[in-house]
Amino acid sequence: MGNRGMEELIPLVNKLQDAFSSIGQSCHLDLPQIAVVGGQSAGKSSVLENFVGRDFLPRGSGIVTRRPLILQLIFSKTEYAEFLHCKSKKFTDFDEVRQEIEAETDRVTGTNKGISPVPINLRVYSPHVLNLTLIDLPGITKVPVGDQPQDIEFQIRDMILQFISRESSLILAVTPANMDLANSDALKMAKEVDPQGLRTIGVITKLDLMDEGTDARDVLENKLLPLRRGYIGVVNRSQKDIDGKKDIRAALAAERKFFLSHPAYRHMAERMGTPHLQRVLNQQLTNHIRESLPSLRSKLQSQLLSLEKEVEEYKNFRPDDPARKTKALLQMVQQFGVDFEKRIEGSGDQVDTLELSGGARINRIFHERFPFELVKMEFDEKDLRREISYAIKNIHGVRTGLFTPDLAFEAIVKKQVVKLKEPCLKCVDLVIQELINTVRQCTSKLGSYPRLREETERIVTTHIREREGKTKDQILLLIDIELSYINTNHEDFIGFANAQQRNTQTNKKRAIPNQVIRRGWLTINNISIMKGGSKEYWFVLTAESLSWYKDEEEKEKKYMLPLDNLKIRDVEKGFMSTKHIFAIFNTEQRNVYKDLRQIELACDSQEDVDSWKASFLRAGVYPEKDQTESEDGAQENTFSMDPQLERQVETIRNLVDSYVGIINKSIRDLMPKTIMHLMINNTKDFIHSELLAFLYSSSDQGSLMEESAEQAQRRDEMLRMYHALKEALAIIGDISTSTVSTPVPPPVDDTWLQPGAGHSPPPQRRPPSALLPPGRPPSLRAPAPGPPLLPLPGGAPPGPAPPAFAAPPIPSRLGPFAAASDPFTAPPQIPARPARIPPGIPPGVPRRPPAAPSRPTIIRPAEPSLLD
Repeated sequence: MGNRGMEELIPLVNKLQDAFSSIGQSCHLDLPQIAVVGGQSAGKSSVLENFVGRDFLPRGSGIVTRRPLILQLIFSKTEYAEFLHCKSKKFTDFDEVRQEIEAETDRVTGTNKGISPVPINLRVYSPHVLNLTLIDLPGITKVPVGDQPQDIEFQIRDMILQFISRESSLILAVTPANMDLANSDALKMAKEVDPQGLRTIGVITKLDLMDEGTDARDVLENKLLPLRRGYIGVVNRSQKDIDGKKDIRAALAAERKFFLSHPAYRHMAERMGTPHLQRVLNQQLTNHIRESLPSLRSKLQSQLLSLEKEVEEYKNFRPDDPARKTKALLQMVQQFGVDFEKRIEGSGDQVDTLELSGGARINRIFHERFPFELVKMEFDEKDLRREISYAIKNIHGVRTGLFTPDLAFEAIVKKQVVKLKEPCLKCVDLVIQELINTVRQCTSKLGSYPRLREETERIVTTHIREREGKTKDQILLLIDIELSYINTNHEDFIGFANAQQRNTQTNKKRAIPNQVIRRGWLTINNISIMKGGSKEYWFVLTAESLSWYKDEEEKEKKYMLPLDNLKIRDVEKGFMSTKHIFAIFNTEQRNVYKDLRQIELACDSQEDVDSWKASFLRAGVYPEKDQTESEDGAQENTFSMDPQLERQVETIRNLVDSYVGIINKSIRDLMPKTIMHLMINNTKDFIHSELLAFLYSSSDQGSLMEESAEQAQRRDEMLRMYHALKEALAIIGDISTSTVSTPVPPPVDDTWLQPGAGHSPPPQRRPPSALLPPGRPPSLRAPAPGPPLLPLPGGAPPGPAPPAFAAPPIPSRLGPFAAASDPFTAPPQIPARPARIPPGIPPGVPRRPPAAPSRPTIIRPAEPSLLD
């Protein structure tokens, strides 16, 4: 006997799963897990077993469940079970499953009632279940027995809270009927994690074991200690029934007979028993599925909308249509031109926020990388002075010169200008590389037509290479023009008179004092591990100093380093290092920071290193010149000049410095303009005006516009996905209209469940006459406190008359007991009313009408067999 309600839900969930699997996705319903909480031997395992409809859990007196059992029900066409601790074995006999649970429990906890929080994971595959998780938890106990630890109560409590705290778990708070409900630890723990009572259902077990003359009617009617979702009474099999192999079908029939025949419960028999508990839980599952539908539907709809535009193009698609091919070719080439121009010129739409690309990278080459390369050609002071002195002496020959020769100035200037060719040509190469990368990025959109992409890339790259030669020729021409005439009449040239007075220390042009040139994170890479190792700091570079702080708030300054006599040198990165490193050192061989002759600064990329170097240049910190001279130092030391020659060298050195500065300024200005005109703008014009003609001449249109196999497959998949999405949405629409959700019950006064509630409500006892031995008609109930009952004919004690109104008579019972006195007790009353109407009042006598909310359950003539 399975759970029929659950079986009815299975096709519904399968439909959802099929809808999602048809589009290659999984349907995450995440059905709630059901956990049973209660005292020891309260009947938790039996409740769980009845819900599944299978007999497979260990049973007995005392503590039986000593480890949490996480039971995963999985829908499958075949029925079997498997444990996580022995995956290779499949159990088809559920008696073996019970034995394996007992053996696995003993293996971890021993045989002397020890407990363990390590769960047993059991999976049951069956065609009669939903994908659900059920949790059988150890019973709440107070006193340790056997091998149990002294803090057994707290261990079990923590174990239970771990499972029932999840918002997606339903809590079955199980309490036996022969225990005072106010002492229920299960209800108290459920209240802690579910104060609103939205996922707690009270379950009252062992109703058939209550003392004679007592019942749990007030509890089950939710009057005594109310819960938002109320209580459900169940009658489980006794240990004798289990030992006698009484099956679940017979147990359910006996349970129904008990509720129908018991005078205290028969009016609510339809709301009691395991089938009703199954219905309530299944309705919760249905509600959960309905709540999941809107998010699932919106997920499918968003996918459908994103596909609709592309699918519209593919609906009437004909791959071999020449008109379509021509149109597609024109559109592709036009789009390629637009994309290329946007990447070079910049655009507000489709901005790359992850890295620099296209025009931004070329801009960095023009204004950071190229000026840095120019400054790297900066002459070394000692070499320059030596060259000037040699030039002056060679020009004078055997004579001793009285005046400073112009030819020495021109010779030194021309030698410095020729050195500019290398960085200029390097700049062109860098720009060409960026242009080719930009072309590749733009042709990636032509991936649907591999031949077209290949040809476009080849034609444009060839054109860029052709322009490379012309651009380099023009740049060399610019430098030759500068060499052809040394214009000493330039307005920025300092002239002979100023050169004599100028102090060499003013050569370094610094920015405005205290002006911040750059801020950013850098890692000091060469601090020893003993002193803390490599560490990242926030650096601030100004025109006069380099400071670093703990963080970007710039409150805690670590050090400030003046920029005087500092230079930059490159450092090779370590074997295991991913960072790029450069170093700052003092030209006078002094320590730069603490006991370090140089500090190594590390960045994440070479681009950051180049950018920081360019910023140091603006602050007047220049790169170190490569020391190619080997043993010229001895000659320098022995070389001495007379005072007149020293003055001439100083004058020419100042003149050269001034004129080379003018040339550098001019080249820095003309280089970007030349490259833009001869290469970048020319390539843009070529793409817009001539690329299409080159494509037509290189190959026929048919082969150019031949679709790739991947694109054809993608189109077919997209159309399939589109139709599957529409079908899935239709299935979800059917499900949402075919399932009915039940509203959440209104809140109740559950202050009695608050932690630390002081008093205990009175136990649920009734007058002894309420329950009579079988076969005897019930007598009148003893009068409750309050106004006395109505007088009865035949010697009943007199009393005041009630208000005069009539009510319909209670229908008499048909069947084998019709001849006896009417066995019906009065229907349940609202608690404020003091008395119940005794049975057997003759028709026509005025009496109090039955309370509206609770109506008696009438046993139809077709059902007497259940009472026999």
